[in-house]
Amino acid sequence: MTITDSAAADDTRAWFRIEKRARLVRLLAGGEWCVRDVSRIDPQLRALDLGDAAEAAIDGMAITRLDAAGAWLLVRTKREMEEAGKRVSQFTLPDVYAPLIHTIEQEHTAPPVAIAERHTFQAFLERTGRGTVGTLRQGYGMLGYLGRFTIELGEAIYAPRGNLRVAALMHQIEEIGINALPIVGLLAFLIGIVMAYQGADQLKRFGAEIFTINLLGVGILRELGGLVTAIIIAGRSGSAFTAQIGTMKVNEEIDALQTIGLNTFDVLVLPRVLGLAIALPFLTFYADVMAMIGGAVMCYFDLGITTPAFMRQLHEAISVNTFLVGIIKAPVFAIIIGLVGCFEGLQVERNAASVGKLTTRSVVESVFLVIVIDAGFSILFSILGI
Repeated sequence: MTITDSAAADDTRAWFRIEKRARLVRLLAGGEWCVRDVSRIDPQLRALDLGDAAEAAIDGMAITRLDAAGAWLLVRTKREMEEAGKRVSQFTLPDVYAPLIHTIEQEHTAPPVAIAERHTFQAFLERTGRGTVGTLRQGYGMLGYLGRFTIELGEAIYAPRGNLRVAALMHQIEEIGINALPIVGLLAFLIGIVMAYQGADQLKRFGAEIFTINLLGVGILRELGGLVTAIIIAGRSGSAFTAQIGTMKVNEEIDALQTIGLNTFDVLVLPRVLGLAIALPFLTFYADVMAMIGGAVMCYFDLGITTPAFMRQLHEAISVNTFLVGIIKAPVFAIIIGLVGCFEGLQVERNAASVGKLTTRSVVESVFLVIVIDAGFSILFSILGI
């Protein structure tokens, strides 16, 4: 028999010793196995030489005090004996510590969590791949949704069977168009002031202040009026579409509509998209007018250009085509904003966090697509010479 002692003259401190026999290695422990002695006992336990015995035992009946740290050392030693191929036939402690040992031994068996290194080239490629695949799937889903909208709209126009709900359509026109007049008008007015001020500040250097009106007319009517209005409506109404439909899905109202035999596309999507397509051109025209008024006010106070002079120069600077270029884009922007808002709303999962996440995504996607399509229109009109 071989005996190894952990050397503790003070019986209150944690101690252990190893007894080796031909077929059995026994660990006897005693004293107070508490956190104060962990730093001393831990390296000694890790350095144990268990020999070639096939069977092991842990006898802790001499332990007078035990806390979680000491219990973990005993449980870890037991597991190391088992990993070394030994059968632990005995693991005894005073009964008062049985619940603590059970908790540590039975309920904390999960392996340590390995934190993956994210700042590697492989991780970068994985994130890029996942993002690309997710974007392609999103685009594919939205393209399919556009196809369904086209079919449903065609049926509502050429084979009406009550698909188009006029009351819901009028409500959406009021909500999207009339109720948005204050914010659209205010922002358009301020944008007109900013453009006039910045343009005049630069053109003064060449004595060409009068051409500030040309800058306002072409910039607002062709580009900024429709683009800014679309971005405002994307943030105001597009996000509302997603939140409304998403909340209905969370509350299982969409399931109820389907259960009673209603076409959710006719009830939820068509009125919103068509209402937006009708309202946005009028909002764009209203924004153009308010921006021109803002520019005229700025030109009067900063440059001394009277209203009649402003109107004469504006008439020379723009044509009907200038106005139509901005208005033609408005229904396209409206359809994109409406479809994205409704599409994301129907993708909401049954939890509140998903509503917020997809509402944010709806606004970002709508603004992104509006700017991309506006750039495409600019290129097309440039090629056509419009």
